[in-house]
Amino acid sequence: MNKEQWGALQQQIRDTIGQNNYKTWIEPLGYAGLDDGVVSLTAPTGFFGNYVAQNFGDMLLAQISLIDQDVRRIAFEVEAAKVAANKPKAAPKPEPKAADAEAHGDLPGAPLDARFTFDTFIVGKPNELAHAAARRVAEGGPVTFNPLFLYGGVGLGKTHLMHAIAWELQNRNPELSVLYLSAEQFMYRFVQSLRERKMMDFKQMFRSVDVLMVDDVQFIAGKDSTQEEFFHTFNALVDQNKQIIISADRAPDEIKDLENRIRSRLQSGLVVDLHPTDYELRLGILQSKVDAYREMYPGLIIEDGVLEFLAHRISTNVRVLEGALTRLFAFASLVGKPINMDLVQDSLADVLRASERKISIDEIQRRVAEHYNIRLSDMIGPKRVRTFARPRQIAMYLCKQLTSRSLPEIGRRFGGRDHTTVMHGVRRIEELRLQDGQIDEDVEMLRRALEA
Repeated sequence: MNKEQWGALQQQIRDTIGQNNYKTWIEPLGYAGLDDGVVSLTAPTGFFGNYVAQNFGDMLLAQISLIDQDVRRIAFEVEAAKVAANKPKAAPKPEPKAADAEAHGDLPGAPLDARFTFDTFIVGKPNELAHAAARRVAEGGPVTFNPLFLYGGVGLGKTHLMHAIAWELQNRNPELSVLYLSAEQFMYRFVQSLRERKMMDFKQMFRSVDVLMVDDVQFIAGKDSTQEEFFHTFNALVDQNKQIIISADRAPDEIKDLENRIRSRLQSGLVVDLHPTDYELRLGILQSKVDAYREMYPGLIIEDGVLEFLAHRISTNVRVLEGALTRLFAFASLVGKPINMDLVQDSLADVLRASERKISIDEIQRRVAEHYNIRLSDMIGPKRVRTFARPRQIAMYLCKQLTSRSLPEIGRRFGGRDHTTVMHGVRRIEELRLQDGQIDEDVEMLRRALEA
């Protein structure tokens, strides 16, 4: 197998998977070589390579094996030059400066993902403060809070905002030296510099940037020498009035084995929580993705109710939610069918099974009763005074949203009430969430507590 044979294979692959899939997923791949039965292909990003491996890997291996029977496996690697070139039009990236890219080998940064810009970030109530803070930092100018510390669970948008800030800063000022990397990369470079006795080069590199961005900083906790160097780097940049942006999966005071002086430094700026997504935000993210996918899969039909179902069922992780939609569109394109509930059940059985809510009706009832300081027997019982009726309706609403139980079953667990009573309670809370800020806040807080 060689580069010419890979080129000759393109038409056969196009005929097998169709023009749209070929143009979207195969055409951007490049041939990097063959070594000991392993064909290496380059992909624009790690995400891209993983997707092709999962969805087209078997097909590619079968096609290549027809040309070269000695090929046993396909490996995907990210081509740094392609990553740098794959820029969003709204945020063109300048030529890499001394601290921008990893393509030059001796430089410590990580490539930015072209998909992660402010234009593609969907804003909702759970993330609006984090988004506003990120926007302010991305405007450049005088440093107003240092550091900006973003934290939240997996798949809530921390890395997206970090990349968006970097793109925007470089778009506004191409001369700005912006360094983005993970805490693990920082630690690796530090250890490498110690081993090679190049600590002065390391210190000069990290302390000469205009903006330092460190993702997943919780990974340096417990690494004493790395924490020491991070602390000194942090102080040196703050003293020079350089902007620092940090992300982690939890707040500074919740990161175990983090030195107190570093914890204090991280808390000295603006600390912002990205809350778990709510239904409206998840639906907005899905609708945005559908608009983008329509260009890749023209003519593909998505029936009513599918996005709403996904937004309800996959509630904990936006990456899983987006991955489910990507799989749906790819599957529907391959089989030539519209995206309906039957296709969802067929192609996402494993995802839906994994995201099946395990929250019980008993737990919801207990939590709501505790929150409103009423007895559980009064909430479930026959009394209809508002003191008990409103919490009862909220509990019914949460049972409908967070469990897979039917309305009749929910009604039976609330003192043998009819399913129409449950429907009325659910609708009433839906209306009140739009009209009454306190009820909306109570319901959201209860939901987060139950899903935590």
